[in-house]
Amino acid sequence: MQLIAYLFRKLGRDFHGEIVSLPTRTILLISFLILLVLPLLNDSSYLLRVITLTSIFTIYAASWDLLGGFTGQISFGHALFFGVAAYTSALLNLHLGMPVLITIPLGALAAVLSGLVLGLPGLRLKGPYFSLASLAFPIIMMGIVFTFPQLTGGELGISGITRLAETRLAEYYLSLIIMLIIVLAMWKIVTSKIGLIFHAIREDEITVRASGINTSLYKMLAFIISGLFAGVAGGMYAHFMRVVGPSTLELIMSLQIIVWVIFGGIATIYGSAVGVFILFPLMEYLRVVPEYRMLIFALIVILVLRIMPEGISNWAQDLLENECPRCKERNAFTRSSCRICGTEIDSRLQINFLKRGA
Repeated sequence: MQLIAYLFRKLGRDFHGEIVSLPTRTILLISFLILLVLPLLNDSSYLLRVITLTSIFTIYAASWDLLGGFTGQISFGHALFFGVAAYTSALLNLHLGMPVLITIPLGALAAVLSGLVLGLPGLRLKGPYFSLASLAFPIIMMGIVFTFPQLTGGELGISGITRLAETRLAEYYLSLIIMLIIVLAMWKIVTSKIGLIFHAIREDEITVRASGINTSLYKMLAFIISGLFAGVAGGMYAHFMRVVGPSTLELIMSLQIIVWVIFGGIATIYGSAVGVFILFPLMEYLRVVPEYRMLIFALIVILVLRIMPEGISNWAQDLLENECPRCKERNAFTRSSCRICGTEIDSRLQINFLKRGA
């Protein structure tokens, strides 16, 4: 009993120290709680479908942020992981009758393996050379799909796949919970020592290598983790849509997540969730004006990024939180001293909120 009580006390302290004490994380927590009770207020099947897809794409976008935002490996071919996992999950379910709990993890593993086969030579490249090389990854896979139409369904794709869950409501909660777990897992990774090395590689790879760190190994690790989570999203997408086609490997699947991530805030992980949860439902809502849909979408993205060039989450963080000059930990703008080391925070920083929020 004492151990359980200790764990509860530690969990409470961590919850207060890591989430409640920072305004931006508190806003994210409240947003998630609203999503949990949303079906009680509005159980529209269309609304649940949009939010479920948003949750799946959040996992996909966050996986790109881990690779592109933290290690600087800007991939234009991330759809490779998504598409391979979707096809693998669909084929295993349709031909071997495997349940969803097995097909999605196996699909994610297949995505990682295919990424390693095609990406190992590409990881030796840097900067724009890697980005251009990554463009070829999903194109090669799409060629394989069209080469074996009896297996992959060719242009028509594969249909008749088992649902992600029995009901639309169950799919909604399942995708939401999985999204939360995976985003938190990725956030813990990038805030660990491994994440620090990812950061360092992005900023100055030569210096990191001179420090005795095997940068190729860590870039490979980021590639595998990113591909694994993108594969989970691909498998979930296949079982939710119940059809998989070449569209999962198209260039737009790789490029739109970059827009979502930059819009929400690159190199944050949770910024990806912010970007997807704003832009994907917005695109669905704009279907009422199909002629002006893309124009309005582009204008909104340009306008927001003009005001908040580092993305919404980074802008909100700068607005509501101050960085301690000593330990570099962030604090709520209302605090006069650091919550970690107790150092007094410059009062001029605190009034930034009043200046910028006005």
